[in-house]
Amino acid sequence: VFSAMSLEGDVCVVTGACGFLGRRLVRLLLEEEKVAEIRLLDRDVQLQVLQSLEDLKVDLMVCIPQLYWSERSQTDGQALPFRISLFFPLQQVVQQYKTIILPPPGTQLLLEVCIQENVESFIYTSTVEVMGPNPRGEPIVNGTEDTVYNTTLKFSYSKTKKEAEQRTLQANGETLQNGGRLSTCALRPTYIYGDGCRFLLYHMGDGIRNKNTLFRMSLPEAHVNPVYVGNVAFAHLQAARSLKDPQKRDLVGGRFYFLSDDTPPMSYSDFNYVLMSPLGFSIQDKLLLPLSIFYVLCFLLEAICAILRPLVRIVPPVNRQLLTLLNTTFTFSYQKAKKDLGYAPRYSWEEARKRTTEWLASQLPAEREKILSS
Repeated sequence: VFSAMSLEGDVCVVTGACGFLGRRLVRLLLEEEKVAEIRLLDRDVQLQVLQSLEDLKVDLMVCIPQLYWSERSQTDGQALPFRISLFFPLQQVVQQYKTIILPPPGTQLLLEVCIQENVESFIYTSTVEVMGPNPRGEPIVNGTEDTVYNTTLKFSYSKTKKEAEQRTLQANGETLQNGGRLSTCALRPTYIYGDGCRFLLYHMGDGIRNKNTLFRMSLPEAHVNPVYVGNVAFAHLQAARSLKDPQKRDLVGGRFYFLSDDTPPMSYSDFNYVLMSPLGFSIQDKLLLPLSIFYVLCFLLEAICAILRPLVRIVPPVNRQLLTLLNTTFTFSYQKAKKDLGYAPRYSWEEARKRTTEWLASQLPAEREKILSS
């Protein structure tokens, strides 16, 4: 039986707080935990995100390390119930705080500040892509934290996430300025979807341009298991509670956990179709070209882009690594997170699918108008 430790009275820093996952976590913290304060750290403070939390009537501290500014935010002459404070240097963001969640690319800097300012817990949002797939497209079915895999990373995103994850886990147990110990862990979600997911909007837009037919970029048998954003946010909350619990800190600290839920395994393309078929979209039966020819074309396109790079920088829409990612079976179990963190999906597949499709339906008219008028 897992006994959840409360974060009541704590102060949290959430980085990337205006992003897809970050804002879900902020709302969850406000709804379920009586934290003393939450500071939002983001390079791009989006006012509409703050307005979406207005119904909670809670003061939030929003921080951008590059600037220093503090005033009551005004919109159309009406004050929002948020205290907007943008801080520099970074120490002012995290000092006297006990938990940091969702660190950005400057992970090493944040870890150093944690030690200086006696921050006790640090949770890093990693990704399943730090595992692969490798260029050979070797599959993983229902992988666990103990799965041995020949990982070779080519995407810069995967490489930087892997490096940041390693630094986070290595920092576990570091001595703080006050003599305490820093506890860290990393969470590796699979592909995160849900209401607000911009990638789904991109695919829907492509489908609109293609006469309401979604492109097939992955083989039907290349199964992955996406995870709903609400479940990922809840897993972060459980990780924060676990790192605070004296009986759990040593168990969880220094470890990584895969995050998935009960979304059924299917290919990326078929997953998009399941979410968008109620909106009138169909999907191509087969890939536009055999996969081997796709790889050759990607290789040629990458070579041309490399030749032109001294003159102009062109990023190809598809490359071999992305093609491998889309066409490799890569599924993972959340049982370790369930056992150690007390994580279990808050949202069933049926509810997650319903919420996501309803959000896509709400966006469809504007997307269609934008595309057809361009």
